[in-house]
Amino acid sequence: MSRLNLDDFSDLIERPDSGTRRDAEERRERLTVPPGALGRLDELGEWLAAAQGTVPVRPIERPRVVLFAGDHGVAKLDVSGRPAGGTHELVRAVLDGASPVAVLARRMNVPVRVVDAGVDCDPELLPADVVRHRVRRGSGRIDIEDALTPEEAERAVRLGMAIADEEADSGTDLVVLGDLSVGGTTPASALIAALCGTDASVVTGRGGAGIDDLAWMRKCAAIRDALRRARPVLGDQLELLAAVGGADLAATTGFLLQSAVRRVPVILDGVVSAACALVAQRAAFRAPDWWLAGQVSGEPAQSKALDRMALNPLLDHGVTVGEGTGALLALPLVQAAAAFAAELPEKPLPEEQPQED
Repeated sequence: MSRLNLDDFSDLIERPDSGTRRDAEERRERLTVPPGALGRLDELGEWLAAAQGTVPVRPIERPRVVLFAGDHGVAKLDVSGRPAGGTHELVRAVLDGASPVAVLARRMNVPVRVVDAGVDCDPELLPADVVRHRVRRGSGRIDIEDALTPEEAERAVRLGMAIADEEADSGTDLVVLGDLSVGGTTPASALIAALCGTDASVVTGRGGAGIDDLAWMRKCAAIRDALRRARPVLGDQLELLAAVGGADLAATTGFLLQSAVRRVPVILDGVVSAACALVAQRAAFRAPDWWLAGQVSGEPAQSKALDRMALNPLLDHGVTVGEGTGALLALPLVQAAAAFAAELPEKPLPEEQPQED
């Protein structure tokens, strides 16, 4: 198998159809509801029409939540509000229907798929269909060592690509993307700081579980040290993911790129998916045209990444729990936009005036 070059995605990814978008905009002008009355939902409907390549837009009928899971060695520095190696408990809560994203998905009748890319637990603790893709058990401590070997980074990206193909082939028409991790916001922030050229203190947040000031200082120091290791490999996305990413982040990056190739729209959740999206944008500049930012997570690194990609979040409700919850909360807005664009009636054509003799 030849070595994967993420730059190849630049030639594989096309933008959503601009001609279809113009047709959708013209149809919007003909609707009985005045232009602008539906606010941002008009823009969403037109974006969906372009992504689908059809006017009127089709309803979103087969959405899916996809969560990539992994542990991070940097969590051993007590930079997270959760204990290191505890991602398997987050996975189990989702599978048991006891987490916020699981409750919401059940209420909305949206299936949830969990992919173990790098969870640090015995495989027997999780179902075989979740564990079967695991690249490695946990990722390295990015302040002092690589998260992955180059071979593991490529395997993880290819894993994400394969999951994207499976979803596209099964008829999934929109993906709500999230992560399950302990310590994941630290490598995510390091990636964003490296790609945006900012200091550690600018991107260091307090994570989904919340941390105190001392933990924040440890996290900031870990990101600072990871940045020193990231800067020499900024020119190669795979090397960057291997140095300061992780198996789940690399898989998410591959998933985002291949979903864009397959023309499947994706709603991003928090800082982890934003970091992976930023890496993917570095490989393929058209890729962000296939993504929506679901929500503001409160992480400063997420804001930096979304600003760099010109993605404007749909919601700002202070939801910091992660796990795709904020992105899933945005799904009804996207579905409503599709319904309005497809089902609102057009204004009747003016009656023809009788011609004079």
